[in-house]
Amino acid sequence: MHTVRSLAEYVGGTVIGDGADVLITGINDLRAAQPDQVSFLSNTKYEPLARASKAGAILVDPKDSPRFSFTRIEVTSPSAAFGKISALFAPPPVHDEPGIHPSAVVAPDAVIGEGASIGPHVVISSGVRIGARAVIGANCFIGERTTLGDDVRLYPLVAIRERSILGARIIIHSGVVVGADGFGYNFDSKKECHVKIPHTGYVQIDDDVEIGANTTIDRGRFGRTHIGEGSKIDNLVQVAHNVTIGPHCIVVAQTGISGSTSLGHHVTLAGQVGIVGHLTIGDRAIITAQSGVARNVPAGAVLSGRHALPAREYLKVEALTRRLPELIERVKALEDKIKSLE
Repeated sequence: MHTVRSLAEYVGGTVIGDGADVLITGINDLRAAQPDQVSFLSNTKYEPLARASKAGAILVDPKDSPRFSFTRIEVTSPSAAFGKISALFAPPPVHDEPGIHPSAVVAPDAVIGEGASIGPHVVISSGVRIGARAVIGANCFIGERTTLGDDVRLYPLVAIRERSILGARIIIHSGVVVGADGFGYNFDSKKECHVKIPHTGYVQIDDDVEIGANTTIDRGRFGRTHIGEGSKIDNLVQVAHNVTIGPHCIVVAQTGISGSTSLGHHVTLAGQVGIVGHLTIGDRAIITAQSGVARNVPAGAVLSGRHALPAREYLKVEALTRRLPELIERVKALEDKIKSLE
C-alpha cells in the first residue's frame, strides 16, 4: 500500500495539504480520479478539472501550487513523476518464454541469441542474426540477412524486409513495415506508363528507437534510410526512401517525410506534418501540426502552417485572415462612398 506521503518521497516531491496519510490504490485522470487515486496537472488549461477533481492528491508544478487548496504533491515535472508512479500500479508485464515456438519457420543458418523468444508462425529467413533476449511476436516476418540487436521487441505482425540493420533495445509495434520498396517510378513516354525504379538499398535503425503501429519505413533507392539513436516515431508515419532522421527526434502521427530529406538531431515534427523531398531540417527545429514544409529549415526554427512560416508570423497571418470579411465590407463601403461623391 502507498500513501500520498510515500509517493511524494518516491518521486522526490513535497506534500502540501492535509491528505499526506491518505492511502492510494491507483492512478487516474483528473476527471475520473477517486479519493484513493492520484492524478497530475501539467497543463494549466486543465485547472478547472483539477479544482473539481476527487483525487486523493494531484501532482503539480511548484509555481502553480499556491493557487490550489486540494492536497497536492509539488514536483518540477508532474508528467514525468506521474509516469514513475504509474509503474507502481501497472499490471505485471507479460512473460515471454525463451525459445522458438514449434510453428515458427526458422532458416537453418539463422542465428538466434541466448534467451530470445520467437513466437507462433514467425518466419525468420536465411542469414538473419537475432540478438540476446529479443522478443519476436506472433506472425512476424524477418527477411534475409537482417540483423536485430539485443533486447529488441517486435510486437505481432511486424515485417522487417531483407538486409535491414536494427540496433539494440528497439521497440516496434504491430503493423510496421521496415524496408519496403520506395515509391519511385520513371515515366515511359513511348509506352505511356510508369516504370518501377529498383530500390536496392536498406534500412538502418539505431539503438533505443521506438516505432508506432502501422508506420512504414522504406529502403533506400541505393544506400540507406537511417533512423538515429533514441528517436521516437508515432503511429501511421511514412518515412520514404533515403530519409535520414537524426538522433532523439520526435515524429508524430500521420506525418509524411518524402525521399532523401534529412532531419538533424532533436527535431520535432507534430501530427500530420508533410515534408517534400531533398530538404534539410536543422537541429532542434520544431514543425507544428498540419504544417507543409517545402524549403530547408534552419536549426532551432519553429514553423507553422500550410506554407511553414515562422510561428509568430503565421499567427499574425491567421489573425489578419480572420479579419478579411470585415476588411472587405469596409472596402465596399469606401467604394460606395467614392461613387456617391462622383
